[in-house]
Amino acid sequence: MEKDIYQFFKNGSLLREWVGEIEREIAPLWKEIDRRTEVHQYRLLKAFQEARVSTFHFTPSTGYGYGDAGREKLEEVYAAVFGGEKALVRPQILSGTHAIAIALFGLLRPGDELLYITGKPYDTLEEVIGSRGVNMGSLQEWGVTYKAIPLTPDGALNWDEIAASITPRTKVVALQRSRGYEERPSISIEEIGEAVRFVKKMKRDLFFFVDNCYGEFVEEREPTHVGADLIAGSLIKNPGGGIVKSGGYLVGSEEAIRLASYRFGAPGIGAEGGATLYSLHEMFQGFFLAPHIVGEALKGAVFTAALLEKIGFSVNPRWNQSRTDLVQSIELGDPDTLITFCQAIQSASPVDSFVKPVPNPMPGYEDRVIMAAGTFIQGSSIELTADGPLRPPYTGYVQGGLTFAHVKVAVLTAVDRLLEKRMVKC
Repeated sequence: MEKDIYQFFKNGSLLREWVGEIEREIAPLWKEIDRRTEVHQYRLLKAFQEARVSTFHFTPSTGYGYGDAGREKLEEVYAAVFGGEKALVRPQILSGTHAIAIALFGLLRPGDELLYITGKPYDTLEEVIGSRGVNMGSLQEWGVTYKAIPLTPDGALNWDEIAASITPRTKVVALQRSRGYEERPSISIEEIGEAVRFVKKMKRDLFFFVDNCYGEFVEEREPTHVGADLIAGSLIKNPGGGIVKSGGYLVGSEEAIRLASYRFGAPGIGAEGGATLYSLHEMFQGFFLAPHIVGEALKGAVFTAALLEKIGFSVNPRWNQSRTDLVQSIELGDPDTLITFCQAIQSASPVDSFVKPVPNPMPGYEDRVIMAAGTFIQGSSIELTADGPLRPPYTGYVQGGLTFAHVKVAVLTAVDRLLEKRMVKC
């Protein structure tokens, strides 16, 4: 008899039975993911070809980085793929939070108002805004006011409150596409387009900004295809394809990118400076790989949801619900189960598998957080990671996966560990 993966687990026979059932059930969803991946791959290929990308464009620049032809070509490709007029794609952008901060500080001025229409954003953004923490250097310290409108109880945009909240001082309406550490649905491209049209009818001179982290290449369009003025994200998430070591991007209208570039660089320099050193090759190649990598991660997310739901846990989204980001949440119910789950994911990682993560304070987060991230690139959440804040209902957030096979191995490892400790609910 040929060997299979289940021989390596203590509860292998039971896992084999469960997985056989769910893989037959989720096969049509995997086929749909493959179809979408092919559409994205074609669009990227055409963008590379029409931009006439050449090996010359992988040449590094140093010092000021003026006249960097490769950097300019990369930004041309990003703008074309994401449906914007201009782009800013730089290794100097530290993270998704940094990219978002560049966007907000670029667009807002003292006396303006920032309106988030998807509730409060990620914990890390609260200190950028000034709604939590020391407030030093925040938007609120610079005289920008802020309001967050929660979603309705059923997870929809609250149109009445949005309409009532837009004032002459509202300069940026912001939307967080992904759920973050909140138990609310991610926001679809269709909903984003509807929101853009809604707020622009009320005030045409505002900027509509979308935090696009975890959402790139999940649906067939991006927020800039449906009218968003500016989007931002991290290159160690979806668009870096798992090989970009650092950086972030912004894509949007020419005016929005110009304003953001002055915050990224300096007034008068803007997007003209910034050496790429040896990052261009991997940034081009990672972007080209991104649709495939995102497809693998999406297959893993569907599998994770189906298996964990089968054994009695509440998951969001459910395996058969539509997705607009990579994040899969699992309500694990108590701190010990959350910790056990994350430690098992870490043990099934290619890097630092011997490390046992424990809950710790994290910069920018209000609660202690446990993070399983045995990744090749530090903090890369397009690689398989699992984390969660130590607060009720003790939800774990699983995202990423360079290959579906690795996601499957890791999730089976975690479920096997839960079975061993009698933490499974079924």
